[in-house]
Amino acid sequence: MSVWTKAELKQLKSLKTPARIQDFINDIPYRVQGDNETCLSPVRVLRERKTQCIEGAMFAAAVLRMNGFKPLIVDMESTKHDLDHVIAVFQIDQCWGAISKTNHGVLRYREPIYQSIRELVMSYFHEYFLQGNRVKTLRTFSKPVDLSRFDKRDWETSGEDIWYIAEYLLEIPHEKILTPKQIRRLRKADPIEAKMTEFAEWPE
Repeated sequence: MSVWTKAELKQLKSLKTPARIQDFINDIPYRVQGDNETCLSPVRVLRERKTQCIEGAMFAAAVLRMNGFKPLIVDMESTKHDLDHVIAVFQIDQCWGAISKTNHGVLRYREPIYQSIRELVMSYFHEYFLQGNRVKTLRTFSKPVDLSRFDKRDWETSGEDIWYIAEYLLEIPHEKILTPKQIRRLRKADPIEAKMTEFAEWPE
């Protein structure tokens, strides 16, 4: 187990708003998953200066907690042909917003303007598609998971990979967002929309 240093705590507690946390996360290089997949704890994300979506969401949740919010994440589940995506969620004036780590111009930050988690998740629907065939793939989402449930396992400062959180997200119930009929009627994303996903923030 590691611990946050005084300098790290001071730095992260200065990120008083979700928008500032998102800006900070954007400056951390995106790590594309390869043969050596990881599930880094928030303290390792900060020190190793690399992250992908679930690691970025957990890091954001930890920093949100330092600044007076609950450490909440939501899992968005796709078809078996695409990747799931995890976001950190927060509430301001009873409206939901999201912090998101991605390497492309889609599936990013959401302003706290959504009345429910479902409404927030649905804001990602039209940009959640496979680049190759342009098929829209978002299918289900979880309720917000409060990561404080894992405090006894030192999820924020563990020196080991915290795969148990990723595994937990796979086990919990998810709410479907489409009926079979709606899935059959889905239109593919436009070619110009697919073109937009080719832009990467960090070299792959």
